[in-house]
Amino acid sequence: MAWWVWMALMATMLEGRCQTQPRSSPSDRETSLWSSSFGMKLASVTPFLGKYHPFVGHCCQTCTPKSWESLFHRSITDLGFCNVILVKEENTRFRGWLVRRLCYFLWSLEQHIPPCQDAPQKIMESTGVQNLLSGRVPGGAGEGQVPDLVKKEVQRILGHIQAPPRPFLVRLFSWALLRFLNCLFLNVQLHKGQMKMVQKAAQAGSPLVLLSTHKTLLDGILLPFVLLSQGLGVLHVAWDSRACSPALRALLRKLGGLFLPPEANLSLDSSEGLLARAVVQAASAPLGLWTGALAVIRSLWSRWGCSRRICSRVHLAQPFSLQEYIASARSCWGSRQTLEQLLQPIVLGQCTAVPDTEKEQEWTPITGPLLALKEEDQLLVRRLSCHVLSASVGSSAVMSTAIMATLLLFKHQKGVFLSQLLGEFSWLTEEILLRGFDVGFSGQLRSLLQHSLSLLRAHVVLLRIRQGDLLVMPRAGPGLTHLAQLSAELLPVFLSEAVGACAVRALLAGRMPPQGPWELQGILLLSQNELYRQILLLMHLLPQDLLLLKPCQSSYCYCQEVLDRLIQCGLLVAEETPGSWPACDTGRQRLSRKLLWKLSGDFTDSDSDDFEEAEGRYFRLSQQSHCPDFFLFLCRLLSPLLKAFAHAAAFLRQGQLPDTESGYTEQLFQFLQATAQEEGSFECADPKLAISAIWTFRDLGVLQQTPSPAGPRLHLSPTFASWDNQEKLGQFIRQFICS
Repeated sequence: MAWWVWMALMATMLEGRCQTQPRSSPSDRETSLWSSSFGMKLASVTPFLGKYHPFVGHCCQTCTPKSWESLFHRSITDLGFCNVILVKEENTRFRGWLVRRLCYFLWSLEQHIPPCQDAPQKIMESTGVQNLLSGRVPGGAGEGQVPDLVKKEVQRILGHIQAPPRPFLVRLFSWALLRFLNCLFLNVQLHKGQMKMVQKAAQAGSPLVLLSTHKTLLDGILLPFVLLSQGLGVLHVAWDSRACSPALRALLRKLGGLFLPPEANLSLDSSEGLLARAVVQAASAPLGLWTGALAVIRSLWSRWGCSRRICSRVHLAQPFSLQEYIASARSCWGSRQTLEQLLQPIVLGQCTAVPDTEKEQEWTPITGPLLALKEEDQLLVRRLSCHVLSASVGSSAVMSTAIMATLLLFKHQKGVFLSQLLGEFSWLTEEILLRGFDVGFSGQLRSLLQHSLSLLRAHVVLLRIRQGDLLVMPRAGPGLTHLAQLSAELLPVFLSEAVGACAVRALLAGRMPPQGPWELQGILLLSQNELYRQILLLMHLLPQDLLLLKPCQSSYCYCQEVLDRLIQCGLLVAEETPGSWPACDTGRQRLSRKLLWKLSGDFTDSDSDDFEEAEGRYFRLSQQSHCPDFFLFLCRLLSPLLKAFAHAAAFLRQGQLPDTESGYTEQLFQFLQATAQEEGSFECADPKLAISAIWTFRDLGVLQQTPSPAGPRLHLSPTFASWDNQEKLGQFIRQFICS
């Protein structure tokens, strides 16, 4: 049976649309300052390129080509958005003045509630439960248990998990939720084309599995409502039975809630939870938490008497067939090496050539259900998670606060005039849309900046100057850490260019001082092979969850993509040398004879030998006026992570090892905070960066993990016990950092 996996991503965007007269507040002075300083009329910002909206959330064309083609709505870019909480007389079968007043209630009565199927019988016939009944697993009926008693136990566990949904209660709850959402939101936007793709997948008759990124706590309430309103039925979500009373638990079960039995959370070696886990796996795929109810109450309470409401947008990525992915993904597996095998000899200066193979770096949490699978199936799940993570990041909309934080942190940390900030905000928004990413805001440019700065008012300073303009600058101190966390939302948009810029910086650092003028650096020739090598080194160093390189994508293909991006954005210019193939010549017969006959996706790492003609290709840094600032901007996007890695390398001399992973993470985080106080690098003082550095050093062989009675403990490897090798590690990381 084919399963369709699809993504639902929610991004809440805030708009300054007043509903009532605002009350007087301490921010009135800030509003007055803004209004008096800049009163000219400015253009609007829309999430469109011309009249087309960028399509986000494409499934992988290499692993799921049939889904990529068949589930793509041909006119998706022409379709607009709809407001799913806007219910009018036209949304019902009735007409009249009374219908216009009762349209919410009539709409809820017309919602389709799928009939309850024979769940107990299907669960009893599932593979996991049948294995227990037949005694094919430890603790099954073959070891002394009576099958009749086991069947009764299955009925008891199933009764604890779920109950048949009551259509009347579901419709009543949907009516109440519709009223709540209209009080909370101005609108909830849903792209019609994205919804048509999901509905087309649902018509195939296969089960739909929803994977949500949980952008906000409201997902548990908003997503089931959206799916119910679009005719996709009731979404079952999971709830912790300890979080509510028995009466509330009984009500939520009738609304489609799932309650996991306590014994289902026991360890794998516990025989008591075997049957409960088998029933849970057969009964559902838990898709979220019903914490959204509390989020709605909290949101309504926080906005009681407030003059503004918010807007929300739900993104649905393109569905794909899990059966098709499994069939095609196994054919893309090739040989891989660990980060220690790939990078450690180069860091220590033992060799200079980068091995012609892919990196194996899996950070997927080792959970009970994953350990129960075969090794080949575990690898399949891990690589599927890479695809899902890449699709989720690509489908997420960039918010205005992320753009503002990025500009203030990486371009204008010493301050910027408001008139200049307005132009750069519009420029960066256009660059995001040109790269195929979506933005979660629209409106007048002046209002957007005012709202963004009001949300960041605790971390920015507004100063009025004599010419009538405003000077905007970030507050020095720990507030820079918050700006860095917001700016990380923009990193996937410019990641390829940022990797390329840092690689070029590392290549130039070995030839001339980094403080040299841009014109002098533009004289140097950069060979394509040297660029490939530096890009590969940085690729291997960066964590897998940041790079988001799909398992079916070759490293050398990514290197070429990075180089193409640098050329497209104007940072690199091809240098034509006598006797070499022109950069614009795509009709290279040698490449055509060897590679053109292969099927799409059949390229392996050995095909990198066919790029020998790249030895004669060279590039220079462009001398256009905007290039120096844009180059520094791209390099600084990766500076928080790379600086955290460099500080982690310096901390090896001071760290107290051996220690547990959590203990050493706390040590490193305190060191990052102390270093930030001394150097002002607060963008690095993030516990997530500390964890990323420790995991990378563990894969690199700098830290080693050994079991102990108290749990796994980290200790410094003998190779990096010497200060010389620690210094080599620090120098290797610092070459990519642009000061």
